[in-house]
Amino acid sequence: MLQQLLFKRIDNSSLIVFRIFFGILISLESFGAILTGWVKRTLIEPSFTFTFIGFEWLQPLPGNWMYFYFIFMGLLGIFIALGYKYRTSIILFTILWTAVYLMQKTAYNNHYYLLILISFIMCFLPANRYASLDTKLDPSRVSIHMPGWVKWTIIFQLFIVYTYAALAKLYGDWLDLSIIAILMKGKAAYPLIGDALQQPWVHSAIAIIGILFDLLIVPALLWKPTRKLAFYFSLFFHLFNSIVFQIGIFPYLALAFTVFFFPPGQIRNIFLKKKELYNAYEVQLPRYKNILIAGLGIYFILQIALPLRHYFIPGDVLWTEEGHRMSWRMMLRTRAGIIKYSVVNKDTGEATIISPGLYLSRKQMEKVSCYPDYIWQFAQFLKQEYAEQGQNISVYARARVSINGRPLQPFINSTVDLAAEDWHPFKHHHWILPSALDTSAKSLPGPSSNFAN
Repeated sequence: MLQQLLFKRIDNSSLIVFRIFFGILISLESFGAILTGWVKRTLIEPSFTFTFIGFEWLQPLPGNWMYFYFIFMGLLGIFIALGYKYRTSIILFTILWTAVYLMQKTAYNNHYYLLILISFIMCFLPANRYASLDTKLDPSRVSIHMPGWVKWTIIFQLFIVYTYAALAKLYGDWLDLSIIAILMKGKAAYPLIGDALQQPWVHSAIAIIGILFDLLIVPALLWKPTRKLAFYFSLFFHLFNSIVFQIGIFPYLALAFTVFFFPPGQIRNIFLKKKELYNAYEVQLPRYKNILIAGLGIYFILQIALPLRHYFIPGDVLWTEEGHRMSWRMMLRTRAGIIKYSVVNKDTGEATIISPGLYLSRKQMEKVSCYPDYIWQFAQFLKQEYAEQGQNISVYARARVSINGRPLQPFINSTVDLAAEDWHPFKHHHWILPSALDTSAKSLPGPSSNFAN
């Protein structure tokens, strides 16, 4: 049964069309990052960059070179869409995009992580076997079929993403609509729809539809009787998200994935009318089948396990953030906070109050005031800065944090020397104070609150 599913040859129209859409979208994402000022704000202007912990060696290029970095990624996207030097182009893009993701997390977004995963998967797919410059230059590469595992790898990856996104919404602040009211408050000034987005019935609709869509969209697209309705609903859902939340290419990437759910003949008739339709459906077992099955098994075990890790770390992930990233916990909370650092010279006992704003951008300040890993990283930065001046210091932080509009609560044990602490990615950090989420009343925060995806 598994071999039949993975190694049956099927028409490759969906993969070819997806490659074209994917290349166009990542090119737009890369060039758009320059045009919107994202590259400048995130990678060029900051004097200090919050990398993913362990990747401190991975820093933005100096001066304006990050513009050229993103221009190159945009060109790679065009090459991928055209199917030119496809394998080299997709591998290079995957490496470069992953590096951008790891070298800064101030602009962390679940969708950026998804783009890494899809790019990585695309490195192994025969996506240039039709309608590509590669086949124009070498006609022997032309193929109108692909193994079934190509389709099911993409679909199962989407199933994991949507399922975890649905399950994450089954918590108090989503179910009582309070987080949705907070998210919509920031959209009140939108023309035409701003007032409607403040209505309680709209909040209820968003809450219910958000859970049901994430939970059911993949099965509904797979089942023929509901496929067309699911597609139209997906079209509405993702365009709504694009307009209201302005989340870049993700809604359009999500729509591009739907080509894998429709019959190949239908995709061919719409996009590749001159292509011959493959319908032999024979099973061919490749020499590498055991390696492929093992590789897919390891990959998907990791994809299933990573979003579960916060259940094995003490504390509420909504408060501690430990295990939040790479877990498809999307649009679930806002965080706001205030923080003050104190540096104590171990030799003289002299204490100095440090304002992080002297070192950080506004966006970075929003993060360092209420996220534990940022707080720890900035303490390590101060330790290094003072060490270069010949001073041996302790670093203490006094932070108060608000989650989803609740009153500010003490967040960090101010008696712990953060400069002397290690970071443990899969353990709880004792200097994060216990959560008081369940006992605090909520109110709608102002527009300056930090919405976190």
